Amino acid sequence: MSLEAVLERVRPKGAKKVDLGLGEGYEVYVTSDKYNPLVKRREVELTIVHIGQPTPMRWFLRQAIAQLYKADMKNVYVRRLKTEYGLSVTRVEAHIYDDFNRALSFEPAHIICRNITPEELEQEPFKTIYETICLRKK
Repeated sequence: MSLEAVLERVRPKGAKKVDLGLGEGYEVYVTSDKYNPLVKRREVELTIVHIGQPTPMRWFLRQAIAQLYKADMKNVYVRRLKTEYGLSVTRVEAHIYDDFNRALSFEPAHIICRNITPEELEQEPFKTIYETICLRKK
């Protein structure tokens, strides 16, 4: 079976292809994009096909999603990265909030801790969040 035939089988049907700048060997598709007015956030689901490439890192996806949707990175949280066993297909669930305080109100502490980048650890309020919430859990 050729590579193109494999790609055709794993690509999501009816999804919009976008460029997240992940590089060669990555194809990204938006499978769901909904706005939740009650919580004031955008709920995005992506499918990344990366045959022969590693699963993208959470912080890089967070940065790329923020650029794609023209949002501040502190308002973007990657909730889930799930790579299917035996396939190089990763499902991504992300939330993009209108306001940082709303994100702190709705996102669970472990999700906030997973999404803090090394650069953000040196800045407030992430430094305080990390010290009071993330380190306390360990």
